[in-house]
Amino acid sequence: MKKTRLVSLFVILAVFGSLLAACGQKESSSATASPAASAKATEATKGAADLSGKKIALIMQFNTGTFSSQYVEGVKEQVEKLGGKVTVFVADTDLAKMASNLDAAINQKFDGILIDHGTAEALEAGVKKAVEKKIPVVSFDSILTVPGVTSLEQGDQKMAEATLEQLAKDAGGKGNIVKVWVAGFAPMERRQEAYQAFQKKYPDIKEVAAFGTAKDPALDTQTQMEAILKKYPNKGDITAVWAAWDEFAKGATRAIQQAGRTEIKVYGIDLSDEDLQLLQDPKSPWVASAAVDPKDIGRVQVRYLYQKLHGDQTPEKVVLDPVYVSREQLPKDKQVNTTQLSEYVKGWGGSQQGYTDWLKAAEKK
Repeated sequence: MKKTRLVSLFVILAVFGSLLAACGQKESSSATASPAASAKATEATKGAADLSGKKIALIMQFNTGTFSSQYVEGVKEQVEKLGGKVTVFVADTDLAKMASNLDAAINQKFDGILIDHGTAEALEAGVKKAVEKKIPVVSFDSILTVPGVTSLEQGDQKMAEATLEQLAKDAGGKGNIVKVWVAGFAPMERRQEAYQAFQKKYPDIKEVAAFGTAKDPALDTQTQMEAILKKYPNKGDITAVWAAWDEFAKGATRAIQQAGRTEIKVYGIDLSDEDLQLLQDPKSPWVASAAVDPKDIGRVQVRYLYQKLHGDQTPEKVVLDPVYVSREQLPKDKQVNTTQLSEYVKGWGGSQQGYTDWLKAAEKK
């Protein structure tokens, strides 16, 4: 009898133990993700904590006009989303000062460096020094070919081609035009290549004047355009103005409006909130522009810098896709800004270039 009771007790304990083990196994399997899911989650958040609090230097050749200010906004927005802080160094078009600012950022041990414009001659030595000190560098619109540096550009030839082809179409393949352009800047040189091809393609479109300066560009363009309009006072003397920068387009537009010569059309490159006001004005000669959202440029540049900080492999060159924006695409009953422009122009803003899963996870964190 005792033996039977003992056996029964062992059986009960064994069954109870099996139930506990099953419950424990079930709880464990429900709380733990699959190995593949765990690996994906780990990869998505890897390095997020390590990248907060980074000090980023933005080295600018100039900070002129609303395009530049919106570009800076994009840089700051993306860095702040990742828990970092931006310090802006502006050289006021002085390349020696820009090189000095780059050296200062290196000596102050910034975690990462962004470069806006500049030339290889002025910046290459400093950039190489930064790379040697393991400070990642991403440049925008600079002709830099230093190994380890990622360079961004806007698709400048595409922008120039889009506006020049529309100019030629509107002009019927003939007429007299004014070019506002300045040498010495990487994007300008690329846009000039497209302009030279345009001249060969349309020999009946004659250039009657060409000028441009990076110092006070809008005001200088307005002054010089006023003089050109006096030199060519009759309707039909000038068909159009091609402006290789939005600051040039603003100056030319104001001069033409003040002179009452709105039969002359202006085609520009780059676009900001201020530019859109002129573009939407039915009395404005500025009828079209090709551009990349300036805030997007800043955001994308920061993403590639943080990829470098994260240890990711990044491309040597990143080309941003521009879009063509004309007055006909925009609403006539209300003023829009660059944030709203995507509602009317396909491809504008919201670029996902350089946006990795772990970067998105780091932003949320």
